[in-house]
Order: sequence, then structure tokens, then C-alpha cells
Amino acid sequence: MSDTTAVTEAEASEHALDDPAGEAAEKPAETQAERIARLEREGDIAADYLEGLLDIADLDGDIDMDVEGDRASVSIVGGKLSHLVGAEGEVLDALQELTRLAVLRETGERSRLMLDIDGHRATRRSELTRIGTEAARKVAETGEPVKLSAMSPFERKVVHDAVAAAGLRSESEGEEPNRCVVVLPV
Repeated sequence: MSDTTAVTEAEASEHALDDPAGEAAEKPAETQAERIARLEREGDIAADYLEGLLDIADLDGDIDMDVEGDRASVSIVGGKLSHLVGAEGEVLDALQELTRLAVLRETGERSRLMLDIDGHRATRRSELTRIGTEAARKVAETGEPVKLSAMSPFERKVVHDAVAAAGLRSESEGEEPNRCVVVLPV
């Protein structure tokens, strides 16, 4: 098996990251209203869980919930919360996984919810979009592939999307935690 995986569609690649066993294909089709209700319920469960964590840690923060595309989005804003993000978002990633587990415990189904704290992911998404767009520009100018530094699955997904929007293609290469994006000429 090759350690390089081509990304033909960014959304398909992220879905594969979140559903490696292909369990989503086994479920019956869900109506738009059912999907939104399910995602709102995930957001409510996540918000309750996070509110409990904030209370235990005696931290202040407001919790906002939304549905973005095909996932619930929960944000904690306000207060002094930067230590809940960590130096490179590692604490945020861990809290997101714990929150997803809390949703799994309540619903019996795996969640793809995204957690953001103090706008960290939103800011990082903007930075990664710029990095992906700049790498695509460089590849278009030189015709040579550009290999970026190691990134998390979330970060790679954002870069793949930016590269695709620029009309080029990209691949993920290597193994975790050193998996990275390579932007390729057309």
C-alpha cells in the first residue's frame, strides 16, 4: 500500500477521515429536516457537556451552537480561555474528541462536530487557506510540486479545499503525525 493518498474531492477525503469503516453508507437516507434536527441535538449535547466542564474548571465562557454544512459547530467565546486551546491547538483537539465522545455516549452515533474556542479554528482556517492558495500559486508559476509541513486532518482538509478552489490538485503524504499536503501541478 502506498503512503500517498490522492485527494480527488476534498469533501470525500474528509468524510473518509471521519468514517474510515464506511459506516455512513449503511444508514438509510435522511431528510434535510432530520439531518438538521440530528445536528442540532448533537450541538445541544455538546453544549451541555462543555458547560459542565467550564463549571468544574470554574471558567467563564458563552457557548454558541450552529449547523455548518454537514456538522454541528460549537464555539466557546469570552473569558480567559487561551489555555483551553493550547500552544498549537492540541488542548482544543483533545476537548473536541472528548466532546464527540460525550455525544456518542448520548446518541450511540459518532459525531463530526467541530469545536472552536476563542476563534482559534476560524483564525487557523484563514491562515491555512492563505497557505494553500499561496502554495497553489507557486506551483502554477513553477510547475513544480510544493510539499507543506505536517498538519492535522482538519488543517489538511482546509488546505486541500484551498488548492482545489485554485484549480489545482493535492495529495496527503506520509503517516500521522507527520502527514502533510503536497500541492501538484495540473
